[in-house]
Amino acid sequence: MRPGARNLITDVAGFRVGNAEDHDIRTGTTVLVADQPFTAAVHVMGGAPGTRETDLLAPDKLVQEVDALVLSGGSAFGLDAASGVADALREMGRGFEVGDQRVPIVPGAILFDLLNGGDKKWADNPYKRLGREALAAAAVDFSLGTAGAGTGANVHDLKGGLGSASVVLECGITVGALVAVNALGSVATGTDGQFWAAPWEMGGEFGGLGLPAAFDPGAEPPLMKRAGQATTIAVVATDARLTQAEAQRLATAAHDGMARAIVPSHTPYDGDLVFAAASGTRLMKNPVEDTFLLGHAAACCLARAIARAVYLAETRKGDFAPSWTRKYARNRG
Repeated sequence: MRPGARNLITDVAGFRVGNAEDHDIRTGTTVLVADQPFTAAVHVMGGAPGTRETDLLAPDKLVQEVDALVLSGGSAFGLDAASGVADALREMGRGFEVGDQRVPIVPGAILFDLLNGGDKKWADNPYKRLGREALAAAAVDFSLGTAGAGTGANVHDLKGGLGSASVVLECGITVGALVAVNALGSVATGTDGQFWAAPWEMGGEFGGLGLPAAFDPGAEPPLMKRAGQATTIAVVATDARLTQAEAQRLATAAHDGMARAIVPSHTPYDGDLVFAAASGTRLMKNPVEDTFLLGHAAACCLARAIARAVYLAETRKGDFAPSWTRKYARNRG
């Protein structure tokens, strides 16, 4: 495996990502979209998810493809971001055809960022607007760190953020990950800031710091955030042609990457969720081996994307938690 050209989920040909932020509110939205509907599935491992239209993604349901996937801040208010995306897609003539009507299929997931110091006294829910803006900004290049759905995120005792990574398998299949990290658990060690995802790092993409110097398997992690204020939401994508059931298995396997990068993950108070997206532009020449490798690649990509999200987060005035750079980088002259 090797990273894709951009080391972003958009190395999977056909997909674009758009971000929108409101830094006064300290929140944002991220949209994954393609020119054509694509196969999608979901798997939830956290105990406190917030979602829209995820039941529709089960393999036994009528609709097998979606028009976009949305990750957003805002807790339950943020689910309205998908409504903004759906409205804009309908205006473009996109959506599931029902008679003379088009109904865009836009599943979404949210994270909690309502207690991060931003001004939440809005008169009208801002997330429909942010959804529209994120869709309008969709491109193959996009910002990471304090951007999109990761704008107001925090993780354990650091700022969280938006991360992405990709790999190209020897067979030519591309896999990518996109994640908004707002976890209860830690992404980096508290003493030296080295990342739990270090064994899967490629090309120094989050500092090349290597493995933590020491690890205490008996350590009990402190609860740094309140229950209900955490979640890591992600998308893994591939150009392989997958059924919805196969995409669901890909999402399930990708959760291994979350567990590698966040300690602990999948707690009762996190809404940890992974969407899978498949453009279907590349046939698997060896379905048994390629399917095996896809799950491994998705987990590796997601672990790397999580570390990149925190590594690239930016310091902002009024932050309740320090960025990784502010806390650790200045000690590494």
